Amino acid sequence: VAEVAAGLPWYPGQAVPDGPELSAAEIRELLDGVDDGQRELLTRLVEGSPVGRTRDALPGTDPGRPVQRLLADGLLHRIPSDTADTVILPRTVAQVLRGDLPGPTGESNQLCLEGRGVFLCISPWNFPLAIFTGQTAAALVAGNAVIAKPALQTPLVAAKATELFHRAGVPVDVLHLLPGEGAKLGERLLPDPRIAGVAFTGSSATAKIIQRQLARRPGAIVPLIAETGGQNVMLVDSTALPEQVVDDVISSAFLSAGQRCSALRVLFIQDDIADDLLTTLTGALQTLKVGNPASLATDIGPVIDGRARDTLIAHIERISREGTLLGSLKTEQIPSRGYFVAPHLVEIDSLAQLPEEVFGPILHVIRYRAADIDRVLAQINDSGFGLTLGIQSRLKRFADYVFSHTRVGNTYINRNMVGAVVGSNPFGGCGLSGTGPKAGGPLYLMAFATEKTRTENTTARGGNTALFSLPDD
Repeated sequence: VAEVAAGLPWYPGQAVPDGPELSAAEIRELLDGVDDGQRELLTRLVEGSPVGRTRDALPGTDPGRPVQRLLADGLLHRIPSDTADTVILPRTVAQVLRGDLPGPTGESNQLCLEGRGVFLCISPWNFPLAIFTGQTAAALVAGNAVIAKPALQTPLVAAKATELFHRAGVPVDVLHLLPGEGAKLGERLLPDPRIAGVAFTGSSATAKIIQRQLARRPGAIVPLIAETGGQNVMLVDSTALPEQVVDDVISSAFLSAGQRCSALRVLFIQDDIADDLLTTLTGALQTLKVGNPASLATDIGPVIDGRARDTLIAHIERISREGTLLGSLKTEQIPSRGYFVAPHLVEIDSLAQLPEEVFGPILHVIRYRAADIDRVLAQINDSGFGLTLGIQSRLKRFADYVFSHTRVGNTYINRNMVGAVVGSNPFGGCGLSGTGPKAGGPLYLMAFATEKTRTENTTARGGNTALFSLPDD
C-alpha cells in the first residue's frame, strides 16, 4: 500500500500542488511529443499524478519539457483570463470535469472532482478481463492509484491486462497487480488507513464481509462500490411468443454455463401456457451440447472448478427431491473429464426454496396464475435480490406494471437477460445485488472521486470583468 500511495500526487496528510500555467502554443508543442495511439489510449486510461516539473515525462516525450505525463488535449482546462489562450493543467485527470456553477454577480462558483487516494479493485473470475479492466480504468481515470486484486482462478488474464495498461502509459507506481487468496489479502489491505475506496464484484456474502471490515476502521468512512449476485427471474405471461421465449430462456440460463451475474435462475410461467411452453423448452434443452468451449459446436462449457461443480451437483440432488426434474442431458452426453455440469430444468413451488443464488446451468420453473401476479412480485421483492429481471409479454401495460412494482436494477423486456452493453445497458443491482452506481453508466466514475466546490467573492479583486462584455440590449 505504501508503494502505491507513493505513486499518488497526494494522499491525506500531503499538500496538493497546483499545476503550471501554459500558453496554447506551449501546449501544442508538448502534445507533438505524444503519438496518436498514446493520445487515444491515455484519454481513457490515465493516472492521478499532478502535472508538474518534478517527475518523468510520458514515454515518447522529452523529459526536459516542463510538464510531465501529459495525457491528452481533452485533459486541459481553460480558465477565465486576460490572456485568451491561457490554460491550466489540472492536478488530476478528474479535474477535467470541473464546471462553473451559477451564482450572483460578483461571485464565482466552481465544482470539481478529485481522486480519493488508493482504490482496491477486486474483480471476479467469470469476466476476468472486462470487469477487471472496467474497475481499474474507472479508478485510474478518476484520479486514484489502484491495487488490482483479480480472482484466485484468473491471475494470468489480469497480469496481461496490467501489462497493457503499463504499456499504454499508466505508470507502474500508480497501478499495482496483487494476485492471491482473497481472505488473506483482505485481512491485510482492508484495515489499512491508506485504502480510500473499494470496488468489488462477487458474491453478496463476500461484499458483506468487506463492508464489515471497512466499518470497523477508525477515521474516514470508506466507500464500497459493490456489484453482487442475484436470484434473477423472468416472467412469462400468456401473450408471449413461445419461440422467442424459448430462445431467450436458453441463452439467458445456459450461456457461459450459467456463470454470469445476470443469468436467469427462476422462470415464472403463467399456468395457461405452461404445459406447452415447457414441452418446447425441454426439447430445446436436449439439443444443447456440453463440451470444450474452443469448439464452435459447443453450447455449454465447464464450470470454473471442482468446488463449483460439486456445489452444483449437490443442489441438483436436493432440488430434484423437493421439486420435479423436467429435463436434463444423459450422462453419456457429458464429458467424463473436466468440470462439466449438465443443464437442468427443475419445477419448484416457491422462491423460498432458493435461499441463495445457484451459480450454474440450472433453471428453476414456477407456475403462476394471472390473478396472483402481485403475490409473485412480492416474492421477487422479498428475496432481497435485485439484479436482473426478464419480462416476456406483448402487453405494454403488463410490462409497465411489473417494472414499476419490482426493485430490480436491470429489466429486459422481450429479449434475453444477459450481455449488457456499456453505454446502452448500464449494469448493477440493488439490495443484496449491489450498491450502485451502475458499471458502464454515466454516474459510475463519480463514485471513484470526491467533490469539491470553490466559492469566491470576485469583487474583492476588482469585480466581475464579464459585465464589461454584456451586449447593449
